[in-house]
Amino acid sequence: MKKIAVEDAVGCVLAYDITEVNLEKGIKRRAYKRGHIIQADEIEHLRSLGRRNIFIEDGEDDGIHEDDAARTAAPLIAGENITFDSETSEGKVSFYAAVDGVFKVDEERLFEINNLGIPSLPTIHNNMGVEKDKQVAAFRIIPLICENSVMERMKEILKTPLISVKPYVVKTAALLVTGTEVFEGKIKDGFRPILEKKLKNYGVEITDYRVIPDDAGLIINSVREMAENAGMLITTGGTSVDPDDITAQALLDAGVVYDMKGTPIQPGNNMTVGYMNGKTVCAVPAAALHFHSTSLDILLPRILAGEKITKRDMALLAHGGLCHFCKKCVYPICPFGRG
Repeated sequence: MKKIAVEDAVGCVLAYDITEVNLEKGIKRRAYKRGHIIQADEIEHLRSLGRRNIFIEDGEDDGIHEDDAARTAAPLIAGENITFDSETSEGKVSFYAAVDGVFKVDEERLFEINNLGIPSLPTIHNNMGVEKDKQVAAFRIIPLICENSVMERMKEILKTPLISVKPYVVKTAALLVTGTEVFEGKIKDGFRPILEKKLKNYGVEITDYRVIPDDAGLIINSVREMAENAGMLITTGGTSVDPDDITAQALLDAGVVYDMKGTPIQPGNNMTVGYMNGKTVCAVPAAALHFHSTSLDILLPRILAGEKITKRDMALLAHGGLCHFCKKCVYPICPFGRG
């Protein structure tokens, strides 16, 4: 590239995209594309964009142009179920979810890329549930040209894809509500409409729904039967520390295996995630009745994508695991549960 005065650029080939920002019109767009041949009647417009000097192509570049860097990096960054722009704009390329699912990013390698100082690769949060076509990342180099050594280092870091989306695989759920007071009709079950709505947002249908009294034998038998016939099982009731809350022990007796009872997340401390014969079994606490977003909302996308939630996963969620209890909840676009 060669830097010249704008008035001397007529007939020359523009070496980079030029952006136009107009606050009055509310626009930010590419005004001129790399490769554009500058015309005499465009000089005043270029000056109005604050351009007194511009870069033109001279065939003597020593390094990687921003467009070429983006085109090289994009297919290395994108993993399973990720698409990206077919054409760069202003040296940038954006990445999108190709399916509904859970966004995954290797956070350590993401740091390595950005720590080079030349590339800029921001993403949304790891383990965030996304819908198809949601933008999940963007890449560019900050200068117009980067050294070949920087690109080679990026290629080393990106030997395997950096980002992906795990599709949701659980399509059906069973809901088991325990509590003698609910079974006898003294209290109306408030869980079903709430959970049904949450699950429907992910395309999951409740195919079995039962309300049973606080009877350990009944709970054990119901857990085994319902978990066998649905993609996952959700139980409610009897999950706290009261002496007569028997659901957690009944889950163990039924054969559900879990690493820890509860989570270091508030609200939703008493949510327990376990597994039985390859199926996820969740005991959801009463917090889900009273709060818009709880530990269930944080973990549900990963559960529906078929991930096994470990004790370590739970412990890591303590950072960011305290809700801000905003007057108007905007979850999931908030820091709750993002680590």
